Amino acid sequence: MIFVNHLSSKLPFDKEPERQPESPARRILSVSELTTEIRNLLETRYFDSWVEGEISNCRHWQSGHLYFTLKDQNSQLKAVMFRTALRHLKFTPEDGQHVVARGRVSVYERKGEYQIICEYLEPHGRGALQIAFEQLKKRLQDEGLFDQTRKRPLPRLPRKIGIVTSLDGAAIRDIIKVLKRRHPNLHLIIKPTRVQGDNASEAIARSLEAIAKIQGVDVIIVGRGGGSIEDLWAFNEESVARAIVKMPAPVISAVGHEIDFTIADFVADLRAATPSAAAELVIAAKEEVTSYIESLHNRTQTSIRIALQQATRQLHSLDRRPGLTSWPARLASYLRHIADMTHGLRHAGHEGLDNRRRWLHDLQHRLETSGFRRTLSTSHTRLVAADGQTNSAIKRILQTRDAQFRVLAGRLDNLSPLGVLARGYSICWNADRTAIIFDAENTNSGDTVRVTLRRGELSCEVK
Repeated sequence: MIFVNHLSSKLPFDKEPERQPESPARRILSVSELTTEIRNLLETRYFDSWVEGEISNCRHWQSGHLYFTLKDQNSQLKAVMFRTALRHLKFTPEDGQHVVARGRVSVYERKGEYQIICEYLEPHGRGALQIAFEQLKKRLQDEGLFDQTRKRPLPRLPRKIGIVTSLDGAAIRDIIKVLKRRHPNLHLIIKPTRVQGDNASEAIARSLEAIAKIQGVDVIIVGRGGGSIEDLWAFNEESVARAIVKMPAPVISAVGHEIDFTIADFVADLRAATPSAAAELVIAAKEEVTSYIESLHNRTQTSIRIALQQATRQLHSLDRRPGLTSWPARLASYLRHIADMTHGLRHAGHEGLDNRRRWLHDLQHRLETSGFRRTLSTSHTRLVAADGQTNSAIKRILQTRDAQFRVLAGRLDNLSPLGVLARGYSICWNADRTAIIFDAENTNSGDTVRVTLRRGELSCEVK
């Protein structure tokens, strides 16, 4: 029960109305503005991030940029690597590779997708250089550049030897030292080049091309001393491999030490473990060449002596056979018979030739006495006269026929419809030119008729 002491406008159980707070002014962003703020936040917070993942949907565009996706078991991230950064990679990114990427996280505003813009990329677990080496090796091997069938043998005694290496390393000194010791009068053509560092592969390829333009180079040595995989990397570039394959002369690759293998070793015609070994392979020692020539001389003499002995024994064996015991007498008899036949043929030939000469002399005498020349002259005169008469008769006939032709042509021209048209007359045809209209009553208003004049034709409408 409620007791009220006095009446008022507000009852004790009425609640005091709550005071509503004033609402702040709303900030409305466009989609572009919100996307830009998100991009700025991401690029500020993740401007230099390392991300590990597996490459998928890898695509190289004509612009030179690389687009791919980094993913793991639960998530994926769009990624792009522009051509300015991509050209510094030593390996080719492919789907399925596990890599570590470094770059900044940003937003592709047109689609509202966040992505990482990669500045650096390296394989996870294995070095980039090793993967690039294996990729190029597999590609060139699939093209058949490593096949032994295309490898050329080295000449035994080359006259000119081309050398492509650096003048600053020990390789050139080792090569010259060995060649001078083994054959001092060789002709060497040295093309200095860079073998390490940026653009070294292009310099090596250009040097090989310069050696190839020199006439008479029989074999080429290309190489350098040992070092790390980074130091030797110029000989793992595709440009060097292609240049070695195009060489007109056999190429010896002498890169590094015994344990070092490069792409140049696989495509070259022969691999040498060291530059010194290449010099020893390219030419044998002068004493070895001389000894080899003497050995060939002795073997040749022995072979000739054995062949003569075998032929002599075979001749004696045939001479002792019963059927061949008197072969010298039979041979002499055959020779005498051949001589007799030759003499008889020669005599018969001379006799026949004399008979022919007498026969021709008799014919010539008979022709001269028979007056053949006078008869021939008379016949020639008669033929000339007949020819003149024939030409005169032909000219008269042609003139007569030409006059007749002109008369007939004039008559034909007078009777020709074209002559009538030339005098101002015309011919009126129906629309499809299948009949000539002689009477105006044969046409109706609106019909099309064709009028042929001396020059041209009119298409008319009847009104």
